[in-house]
Amino acid sequence: MRNVVLGVTMWANDTIDFWFTVGSTYTYLTVSRLNEIETASGIRFRWRPFNARAIMQEMNNVPFATKPIKLAYMWRDVERRALKYGLPLSVPAPYPLKNFDLASRVAVLGVLEGWCPNYMQVSYRRWFVEGKEAGAEPNLSESLTEIGQDPNRVIVEANAETVGRAYDENTNEARRLKIFGSPTFVVDGELFWGDDRLDDAIAWRTNGTLQPA
Repeated sequence: MRNVVLGVTMWANDTIDFWFTVGSTYTYLTVSRLNEIETASGIRFRWRPFNARAIMQEMNNVPFATKPIKLAYMWRDVERRALKYGLPLSVPAPYPLKNFDLASRVAVLGVLEGWCPNYMQVSYRRWFVEGKEAGAEPNLSESLTEIGQDPNRVIVEANAETVGRAYDENTNEARRLKIFGSPTFVVDGELFWGDDRLDDAIAWRTNGTLQPA
């Protein structure tokens, strides 16, 4: 729910900002179940695509590419958690993404036009279940077609200056908030990093504390 006053969007107290980058592996666990979580909790999530890779590079943080032991752990961890949530999964999936920037710019356009959650869910499903790399073909066009979007139009508009500016603004806002990874949930300035902190973010939004109500 939101109210617009003097051209400024005021988000209601039942909303959590969900910051993400297409290319984050753990984000699969979040996007695949966020609709059900919204229904069960009454919390709404504002989808905020940003360039986590740029921020991580600024921090000299390359989490898995040069760390095969950590990479193997990550895939096993995602596999365990997907089983816990009842999510389909076939890992290892293509990683890291070659076209993560385009994939995230499409998500920005999806936010502007109202179809970002559908795009994210379908794109990640094709990536993590079918092994088709997000942001690349055939995943990109197939995902957009499945949700009723014209791939040719979307790809052109995703590369336009307007979308690039929105993408940069989101990334700068993430820097200001001290966000350093995806997924991150923000509640009244409090950061909760990682899919496994989603329940904490909901508790904080609901009760203002992690203590039982």
